[in-house]
Amino acid sequence: MSDVHQRIDQLVKSNNILLFMKGSASFPQCGFSGRAVQILKACGVEASQIATVNVLEDDEIRQGIKDYSQWPTIPQLYVKGEFIGGSDIMMEMYESGELKKLLAA
Repeated sequence: MSDVHQRIDQLVKSNNILLFMKGSASFPQCGFSGRAVQILKACGVEASQIATVNVLEDDEIRQGIKDYSQWPTIPQLYVKGEFIGGSDIMMEMYESGELKKLLAA
């Protein structure tokens, strides 16, 4: 496992709710990242409960997370170490109620 994958793995395993995104929860820097934060808030998650990694600040993480998850886009949500998906999957899970149940568990 490469150094960047080890860093990502440590982040994923040490945060209950982790969002790799462009920007931060308080200042998203792309529409999809902003939508991901809004979906989490709509599920009752407080901003303080969301750990975020701004991929714009670290090119190794920005590419490494795509390899780590085998998912080509950002944002990427992890809950309790499990990869959930990007903003489209988050929206589908939110609409079905599945995401709120997962976050409450």
